[in-house]
Amino acid sequence: MVKGIVFSVLASSMFGVLYFYTQLLNLFDGSQAFGWRMISLLPFLTLFMCFTKDIQRIKEVALRVRRDPKLILGLMLTAALGGLQLWLFLWAPMHGRGMQVSLGYFLLPLVLVLVGSIAYQEKVSCLQKTAALFALVGVVIQIWQVGSIAWETILVAVGYSAYFFVRKAIQTDHLGGFWFDNVLVLPVAFYFVSTWAQPWHTFIDQPQLFLVIAGLGILSALGLGSYILASRYLSMVLFGLLSYLEPVLLALASLAIGERLTTAQIWGYAPIWLAVVILVIEGVLHLYKKHQQHKLWLNKIEKSAEKT
Repeated sequence: MVKGIVFSVLASSMFGVLYFYTQLLNLFDGSQAFGWRMISLLPFLTLFMCFTKDIQRIKEVALRVRRDPKLILGLMLTAALGGLQLWLFLWAPMHGRGMQVSLGYFLLPLVLVLVGSIAYQEKVSCLQKTAALFALVGVVIQIWQVGSIAWETILVAVGYSAYFFVRKAIQTDHLGGFWFDNVLVLPVAFYFVSTWAQPWHTFIDQPQLFLVIAGLGILSALGLGSYILASRYLSMVLFGLLSYLEPVLLALASLAIGERLTTAQIWGYAPIWLAVVILVIEGVLHLYKKHQQHKLWLNKIEKSAEKT
């Protein structure tokens, strides 16, 4: 659980940085930036998997596809669902739609909690229910203030939930499955990159572009890799609730790149922060209980040793 929480916080932090990082990609439109992201992501994701000792997962999926070729259809579906989300993540802040996507990330955890409690019969603790209630209040306030739900909001909340559900259904909810998702998206990525209107010698004239693209790949590998690991180590309910750290960071990043948040909208964020604080309290209590159990176990061993 603790490892999952660490990966979840790391992922949310990287996503917040990435939202702001899009300002360095102003030579590309949203789709071209997505293409470069997918191309630069794969090598750094592979290195990340070597570091986390998940590299063997690639072979596992390859062997499964060899035994059951129909699995490739499931991988194509998850690649399409995941690729669409990664495209939207870069496209939105570059086209002034960051707040709409941020609202989708506010709604996503509630959908994940619903899927986890209904589809997987996962237990929801009292504190998690309280956090979900505060989060729901915050989301309702956000939607009421906007007056409607944008297509970007629905796409994030429903699309990402479907992505995680299908990955669990076909048992590719690990970094190996995610690696194959990205390989399958590469043809689309190369197509978007090929639509760049500027001359390619721009890379020679502005060599810093290589560093910008490399940084995009590194941040994406750290963020997405940690996100996938967090989804595997945590129940879908807890994974969903912890994801509330991400939209808060995305909203802050949107403000940093020039979008505006009204006083009324800030009130919508307050219940979300309360939900995050409640989850932090639950995490601290969980660590305290584990510490007490460990101390009790050590005391039993010491008493047993004294008797002998």
